[in-house]
Amino acid sequence: MTSQRAGRLGVGVIGAGHVGPVLASALAGAGHALVGISAVSEASRERADALLPGVPVLEVPAIVERSELVLIAVPDDELEGLVAGLAATGTWQPGQLVVHTSARHGIGVLRPAAAAGGIPLAIHPAMSFTGTSIDLARLAETFFAVTAPAPVLPIGQALVVEMGGEPVVVAEEDRATYAEAIETASAFSRAIVEQASGLLAQIGVEQPGAYLSSLVRSAVDDALSAER
Repeated sequence: MTSQRAGRLGVGVIGAGHVGPVLASALAGAGHALVGISAVSEASRERADALLPGVPVLEVPAIVERSELVLIAVPDDELEGLVAGLAATGTWQPGQLVVHTSARHGIGVLRPAAAAGGIPLAIHPAMSFTGTSIDLARLAETFFAVTAPAPVLPIGQALVVEMGGEPVVVAEEDRATYAEAIETASAFSRAIVEQASGLLAQIGVEQPGAYLSSLVRSAVDDALSAER
């Protein structure tokens, strides 16, 4: 693996939602070659074209067959079936890096790929994605949870650094608690902003989201500083 990591990897992306194209763009910026991305809906195709111009849209099996690193960025409830289905068709390849971006799952969900000789990595960026180029700058301030077998943990950490983030090791048995923390912070933030914006709108404040922006950001920063 040392010689493989020394050069460029051929990266294929499964999923063109808000996360996959952004991380793929970051990896491309680090010098890796993008071999293809899967995109089904019109919105996902437009997103892929905007962030990854010139990268071919391919079927999932073709992406896996052509890639040294497969980046899986699909909804949590689709991940297990996707990995198992590709194993059932003999698509995974020995020595291939298989990376998913789910907060909920560790490397256990990648067991079918690992059984075929794949190298499992769970890498979750702790940020909210817009699916636009704005996210690329935000990666520089983002921590990534990395879960992997001990011998290949440095590979996951190196990939995070290449994307501009800060790797934090999360044990397999701690992924459920980690996911709960991420969901709590995300849901609470959204709910509070929506409630406050609604109250301001009731009294005629125009663009309540913009009005609250500085307040919310500074309040959150202060709260986070107190926890450091």
